[in-house]
Order: sequence, then structure tokens, then C-alpha cells
Amino acid sequence: MEELSLLQKIAIWALPVVFAITLHEVAHGWVAKLLGDRTAEAQGRLTLNPLHHIDPIGTLLLPGLMLLFSGFVFGWAKPVPVNWGRLHNPKRDIGLVAIAGPAANLAMIVLWIALARLAIFMNLAFVSRPLLFMAGAGIFINSMLMILNLLPLPPLDGGRVMSCLLPVRWSVKFDKLEPYGFIILILLMVTNALSMILGGPLNFVLGLSLDLAGVPGGVLRLLLSSPG
Repeated sequence: MEELSLLQKIAIWALPVVFAITLHEVAHGWVAKLLGDRTAEAQGRLTLNPLHHIDPIGTLLLPGLMLLFSGFVFGWAKPVPVNWGRLHNPKRDIGLVAIAGPAANLAMIVLWIALARLAIFMNLAFVSRPLLFMAGAGIFINSMLMILNLLPLPPLDGGRVMSCLLPVRWSVKFDKLEPYGFIILILLMVTNALSMILGGPLNFVLGLSLDLAGVPGGVLRLLLSSPG
């Protein structure tokens, strides 16, 4: 396979990344609405229009810089507002709202697998090749978001789920980690501990998903290659 130009990479990554982070946040707001909190709806955040969810740094600057200098792409959208006090059963519902984000990413992995199989079935080079690359990008970014957010560290989704599962006395103590959560996450990243923790689950999900999709391994290598 030929190396991809920067413009080709931007064209391939743009849609999967934007929709992965957008639908992740919309899922939080949609489940919160079902469980009694309409804050996200009142602020116009239950829309699939990415413009309503763009975070200047997480949606535009960081993914652009990462694509330009590393080939690897990651990002986030503006968090959907949730008023925990309006939920019917906060102790339970906070966890349900939290798990909705990773669940949305899992649903998108399934969707990208289906689109990859469709691309292979059509076997039309001018359609199938771009769609296959886009599916590879979609599977990768959604797998990353899902696995990372399931890490039991507040304020990540996994941390909120863990808080809901713990007895109240332990949950209160566990929640006190939240102000330091991103500092801990950064420390895990710079010490390479995060890769050791998430590497196994991520490789499993990626490997299984790419196999089911029929996406050749070379596709992901080209998508993640650093600029020459």
C-alpha cells in the first residue's frame, strides 16, 4: 500500500474522530434525559451537529497537531452538562449516564465493522478503499475512547461507574480523587504506565474488531504512521 499524504489522512480521520467524540457526549445527555435530567436538552446539546460540541483544544487543536507531528489522533468534545441532583436515583443513575458514553463508542465500532464489510462486498476501488481506511480509523478512535473512559479513575466514565458500585462510605472517599484525576492520568501517561494498563484490553478490542471488519493490518499502520 502507498503512503498516505497529510491531506488524505485528514480526510480519512476527520469524520470518525468528530462523530466518535460527539456521539460519546450526546449519549451521556440522552441517558440523563431518560433518567430525569433535561439540562443537556435545555442547552441544545442533544444534537448530532458537531458544531454544538466542539472544544477548541480537544476537537480541533490537539487532533490537528497530533496528526501533523505524530500520525496518531486523539481528542475530546465539550462535556455535556448533567445535573446529578435531578436524576431519579442519583446513586444508580450517575453510573448509567457514565456508561452510556463507552456504550456509544462500542455501538460505533459495530457500525464501522458493518461499513467495512460493505466496502469489501462492493469491491469498487474508488469507494471501497476510502471507506475501508475510514472504517479502520473509526474502529481505532472508538476503541481508544471506550477503553480509556472505562478506566476506574474519576472523572472518567469508569470512575463514575466505580463510585456507583462502591458502598456509600467508600464511594465518598473514592470521589475525593476527582480533582486530581487528570493529574494522575497525565502521570500514568508520562511514565508509560497507562500503556501497560490499557495496552492489553485495547489490543484485544482492536484485533477482534479489525478481524471482524476484514480491515488489513497495513491500513492501521498507514493511518498511524508519522509524517515522512
